Amino acid sequence: MKFRRSQDFSIVSLIELNCNYPTSIRSQWILKNNSNVIPFDSQIETIFSELFIPARKFPFGIFQLELTITLNKYQMLNHSSSVYVEITPSDIIPNLVELGTSMITSGFELDLKLDPGTYSIDPDLVSFDSTVNFQFI
Repeated sequence: MKFRRSQDFSIVSLIELNCNYPTSIRSQWILKNNSNVIPFDSQIETIFSELFIPARKFPFGIFQLELTITLNKYQMLNHSSSVYVEITPSDIIPNLVELGTSMITSGFELDLKLDPGTYSIDPDLVSFDSTVNFQFI
């Protein structure tokens, strides 16, 4: 599965238990990159067989997400299933002028500054506007 770094994604597993004896099951998600186990961040939600990954949590690359289901009464009976996820770069949103206006107007003796390097937006990066405006009445 492929996802852009700037998008949230979730994985839902459907589990069917065929057992004649009463038991409950335990689930555990494991994240791997090149066979190395990576601990989950606190913002990554794992609820039973569901997994939610917020945008910009993973770097670019391929990851293995493995779900292991274990029967609580019969610990030796377990099953694992994996999905491979590739995190790819998002497309840059090009803006030629400040604020990305779609219509450019100019007049006599007015400068028009085209600077896509400064005004374009990279959705893979976290942006933060640190300017603060105060008004005293």
